[in-house]
Amino acid sequence: MSARSLSPSPSLPRSIEELLRRSPVLFMAAAAHVALLVVLLAVAPLDARLVMGVNPWIKPAKFAASIAIYLLTINWLVGDVALPPRGRRAVVWGTVAMVSFEMIAITAQAARGVASHFNQSTLFDGAVFTLMGIAILVNTALAAYLAYRFWATRPPLPAPYLWGIRLGLVLFLLACAEGGFMSAHNAHSVGVADGGPGLPAVNWSTRGGDLRIAHFFGMHALQAVPLVGYWLSARAQGSGPRARRAVGWVIAFGVGYGAVALALFLTALAGRPLIRM
Repeated sequence: MSARSLSPSPSLPRSIEELLRRSPVLFMAAAAHVALLVVLLAVAPLDARLVMGVNPWIKPAKFAASIAIYLLTINWLVGDVALPPRGRRAVVWGTVAMVSFEMIAITAQAARGVASHFNQSTLFDGAVFTLMGIAILVNTALAAYLAYRFWATRPPLPAPYLWGIRLGLVLFLLACAEGGFMSAHNAHSVGVADGGPGLPAVNWSTRGGDLRIAHFFGMHALQAVPLVGYWLSARAQGSGPRARRAVGWVIAFGVGYGAVALALFLTALAGRPLIRM
């Protein structure tokens, strides 16, 4: 993608066409997760059960939305960097397989009316959680490979956009590491038990620290920072002083974004909620 091809507001049909061109597999997998999200939201009001104090279908619905966004992001990124054929197949099919397995596991556990994460109450539940962890590790390795390609090569992209992608991937990987910390902690809450009072929709704890907040914020650096780089590239239009200033702004935004994620992590570790209610 050249600097001239950047547009501040590409139309939705053209964006879909471009995503299909870059990777039909990733696009269709994302569409399947959007369809699943609709089904889960339709099923949720029909189920009166609670898991950790929340309707069991809320968690898989949130993951379906998040995974759809992630798949579309990887869908776009694989078209912005040169990948050897085997590497491209690994990223495309490996990403789809790993996140789809996680989605199936979360949905199946919701159907059973039990927690999917940190649940080792039975041998089966422990095995599901362990397999989910392996899938996440593999997916993280694939994302790390993609990050390596963006750092080790010089894709023909405007510099602000390229730096946005690079920093977004780094912050995403750090957020994945924080997810590993949660797994080692075997809980997402600090100072209180999981499943207590939480904020509407997201259910982040309002009584103690919640490690999910920093995890969520950090993972979506993968969208936020490249989008800022894309927008600034469209405004800079070229490789002169304006583009160099734009690179500086992208780096500053990425560092600031990471600092906020770190502050959210340290706040959770201290046992303090984002909003006390």
